[in-house]
Amino acid sequence: MATEVLLAVGTRKGLFLARSPLGRRAAGGWEFDGPHFAAQEVYAVAVDRRPSGGPRLLVGADSTHYGPSVFHSDDLGATWVEPSRQAVKFPADTGASVERVWQLRPAGPGSPGVVYAGTEPGALFRSEDGGESFELVRSLWEHPSREKWVPGGGGLGLHTVLIDPRDDRSLLIAVSTGGVYRSGDGGESWAPSNTGVRVVFQPEPYPEFGQCVHKVARDAADPDRLYLQNHWGVYRSDDGGGSWTSIGEGLPSDFGFPVAAHPHRGGTAYVFPLNADTDRVPAGRRCRVYRTEDAGGTWTGLSDGLPGVPHHGTVLRDALCTDDADPAGVYFGNRNGELFASADDGDGWRQLAGHLPDVLCVRAAVIG
Repeated sequence: MATEVLLAVGTRKGLFLARSPLGRRAAGGWEFDGPHFAAQEVYAVAVDRRPSGGPRLLVGADSTHYGPSVFHSDDLGATWVEPSRQAVKFPADTGASVERVWQLRPAGPGSPGVVYAGTEPGALFRSEDGGESFELVRSLWEHPSREKWVPGGGGLGLHTVLIDPRDDRSLLIAVSTGGVYRSGDGGESWAPSNTGVRVVFQPEPYPEFGQCVHKVARDAADPDRLYLQNHWGVYRSDDGGGSWTSIGEGLPSDFGFPVAAHPHRGGTAYVFPLNADTDRVPAGRRCRVYRTEDAGGTWTGLSDGLPGVPHHGTVLRDALCTDDADPAGVYFGNRNGELFASADDGDGWRQLAGHLPDVLCVRAAVIG
């Protein structure tokens, strides 16, 4: 198989897949197919490249048979395996039911077959068979602070799962609105980790937990460096999430949903600022991705090839991503149904699609 880029786009009405030879990303050499899972909302997609037989695509979609579940394909979307029972399901004694699969995250190469799923209501599930079945991580569900988590505007979702590349047992999750929690023992125990992250909607501005974290990403060069987009506020941690420092100065707004890190260059990350929580359109109604190349010391607006003003396309928390090529591809979709791509680290952009359903998530990977 020639080297190519696979782009998976989850929308409110199914999953769309696009493929391009790596050398033709900038020339618009993309071929689309779909929708897969027609009329189903797709909030979570992952590409697991650990299987020896080739990559496995994992998709969280609203099954018409079983409700929200996880499906997989071992032939890049040509066929899909629907589980014989709901793959992600709360035990009966919890009294809870899965409303949405927010996140899918394969573990590292040292944990073959392990895949994590984040759900709404806020919970973490673990699979040991490549995503075919999952079990509730009870230690987080039974954490004494969990009952005090309050749903945000988008619900009570566990939307971020990060695994330390140095240690598969070192996990970080984020919940809106529970905040960041960390585990150093493979999920057997958890502690909130939100020092320095401000809450604007509570009397106590810096509580131990309860932050409305929108997304967290890990730096490419320094695993202890993390970037966090909050409900008002962009932050960096240099100690693995132990403490956080504001890096929002220089942005037109520090409200937004996504944050993504460059796949190779340390200190480089991307955000998409919105006007405000009460005005969720691009900041200044200008379609711009902002990039930092010094870990948040300064920010540059990237708009070459993007639409002019006014623009109203909101980018959601998992709808901005990078591939792992060099130079990196950067991709985002919005609630206007527009999909954009850059093949040069974000310097220049091309519109790939303009009439998709609302884009909920975007994932990219170099395969072959």
